[in-house]
Amino acid sequence: MLANIPFSLLELAPMREDASVSETLQKSTQYAQHADQLGFHRFWLAEHHNMPGIVCAATSILIGHIAGNTQKIRVGSGGIMLPNHSTLVVAEQFGTLESLYPGRIDLGLGRAPGSDPVTSQALNSDLRRADNFPAEVSELQQLLGPYDGKHAIRAIPGENTNVPLWLLGSSLFSAQLAAQKGLPYVFAGHFAPRFLHDAVALYRREFKPSDTLKAPYFMLALPLVAAATDEEAEYLSTTSKQRVLALMRGQGLWLKAPVTSMDNLWNAQEKAQVDNFLSLSVIGGPTSIKHKLEIIAQQLNVDEFIFTNDLYDSEKRHQALDILMSIKQ
Repeated sequence: MLANIPFSLLELAPMREDASVSETLQKSTQYAQHADQLGFHRFWLAEHHNMPGIVCAATSILIGHIAGNTQKIRVGSGGIMLPNHSTLVVAEQFGTLESLYPGRIDLGLGRAPGSDPVTSQALNSDLRRADNFPAEVSELQQLLGPYDGKHAIRAIPGENTNVPLWLLGSSLFSAQLAAQKGLPYVFAGHFAPRFLHDAVALYRREFKPSDTLKAPYFMLALPLVAAATDEEAEYLSTTSKQRVLALMRGQGLWLKAPVTSMDNLWNAQEKAQVDNFLSLSVIGGPTSIKHKLEIIAQQLNVDEFIFTNDLYDSEKRHQALDILMSIKQ
């Protein structure tokens, strides 16, 4: 079953507290190159702002850098938070990327700010901008499509590049919009599992074929912790647990070394919150990973998986990719 399902990666450019931004971005580049060599389908970068420990703010620049340092893998955004940007600028940036790396660029779109309310206002003073998301998606489709001879504003470059658009979401809103517009849909199971089943059912039920897509296409984002054994994977997973705990406490999101026990780091309520946040995590050795993914793929009719893989040690991070691709054999 898994042999026919593409595997992709979602990157936040995670940073250790003892590392520099340059070192972190170099490691992300090497990570993408390893994924490219192994045959992963996509490498997407997620826009975040004002979050110490995540250096993925200038998303389109990083996409260009990664695309320029890889050969075959598709590179894109997972996603660009549209309320933070002018649709024209997004169309020009991704039109330029598509022109530089033809057939390899994806534009995933979200309507969340990717930051806290204060930072959101610094990015965009109109906090109601997200209400215009459906109209702005349509604007992007128009700007990236063939010129119709009617509109005064044109994206040059961008026009007629037809960069593939994806809608990302963690609720029913984006699932319904993707269905209405006939666009591929990604559910953010790596941080918001609550509405997964309802969102997928809604997307498939209400999907309307379009010039872009004739049938629904559903990609699921999952947190991954793959290691040689189940025991090692559980140990390595404490890095992501510490990170989510820091997020809930309003602290920096630095990658922290794994620990043998989380017991002294959280209370019962925090443990429950972190476990809920990461409830779709796929953790284990090769056999466990394969079994868990096969069950998820069958239950939800997943067309593609995209994984976060936030491990503390870069070598272990690369090994996780080796393990993940080995289970497709």
